[in-house]
Amino acid sequence: MATDELVKTTGIAQHGASRLPSVEVDSFNIEIKDDEGFLGDRASKGAFREILEEWRKPLRKSGEDPFGDEPSDKISKKALDAVLSGDDAEAAAVVHSAIEQFAQELAYVTRRFLKTKAWARTECIVVGGGFRASRLGEIAIARAEIILKSEGFKVDLVPIRFDPDDAGLIGALHLAPSWIFEAYDSILAVDIGGTNIRCGIVETRWKKAPDLSKAVVFKSDLWRHADDEPSREAAVKRLVKMLQGLIEDAEAEGFKLAPFIGIACPGVINADGSIEKGAQNLPGNWESSKFNLPASLVEAIPQVGEHDTAVLMHNDGVVQGLSEVPFMQGIDRWGVLTIGTGLGNARFTNRRNGKERDSTEGKKKSKENNKDTAKADKE
Repeated sequence: MATDELVKTTGIAQHGASRLPSVEVDSFNIEIKDDEGFLGDRASKGAFREILEEWRKPLRKSGEDPFGDEPSDKISKKALDAVLSGDDAEAAAVVHSAIEQFAQELAYVTRRFLKTKAWARTECIVVGGGFRASRLGEIAIARAEIILKSEGFKVDLVPIRFDPDDAGLIGALHLAPSWIFEAYDSILAVDIGGTNIRCGIVETRWKKAPDLSKAVVFKSDLWRHADDEPSREAAVKRLVKMLQGLIEDAEAEGFKLAPFIGIACPGVINADGSIEKGAQNLPGNWESSKFNLPASLVEAIPQVGEHDTAVLMHNDGVVQGLSEVPFMQGIDRWGVLTIGTGLGNARFTNRRNGKERDSTEGKKKSKENNKDTAKADKE
């Protein structure tokens, strides 16, 4: 599909836009290097596993490794969380040591972001990604905050409120223009990652909360594409099938589904929906000038209900961060770091700030909200 035809079909906004309905996106997906390479590599899931392995080595040499022969990258987060509250003091000490070292790395990386022009005067940083969805992740985030504050940085680090899997879908609501929520009660959302593709029906619950703070993922579908190693074309075909199934489900459940698909995707997203860079972990070449995912989806799903389909795509770190918009209205500038295969990042400035609350009260409220972890409001 030609670019000019795509613009006519999805003319409600640009892909990868810096100006969104509730925020200005000051920066996203910035890559900072030091002598050891990209900073993001120092605060990723893989980095934590490498640190854990290093702390196990001395014990392994003496035959006292509490984890036995299990490779460090194969120990589940659930198992590590259980160790933290278990009776094996030595195993717990190993995990705590790894958490402390990782927290030091996270603090270092965060410090470097805060010193950039784009991240100046950041008041709060939300930490998401798969690593956050664990007790050890929460401890590492809290410890990194303490380290930064001990160094004089006046910034809060808080775990993302929603489960990271849900946040990557719920955030897509904040790509859509607000008028959509007056006419429809749900949207389709897609979260594309280097391992999985997740699609979902996101229920807005706009009548209960116009700020979208009560939005929930009604249903989601997950495909672990890394196991299948598909071609790019096969991946898009599977994605279309998933979305078509969700459209049928929404109709069966009586939802008034908006003709809108919000997409979270790794990399630098251009205004025409092409991907400039950063999509190297996706199946096939997604950075090709001949490939345009939004155009492919509009071509495959030209209508939802009786209206033309509109598709908007943005960086996955941006979209996950956008799920926090309702809870950041008491402050002006905030950011998101997503700890996963790499380190996603975005910095926002609120466009609709809660003027009735001062910044201190707003930060306190946002922190209280985020302590209610990993659950959307089920009311």
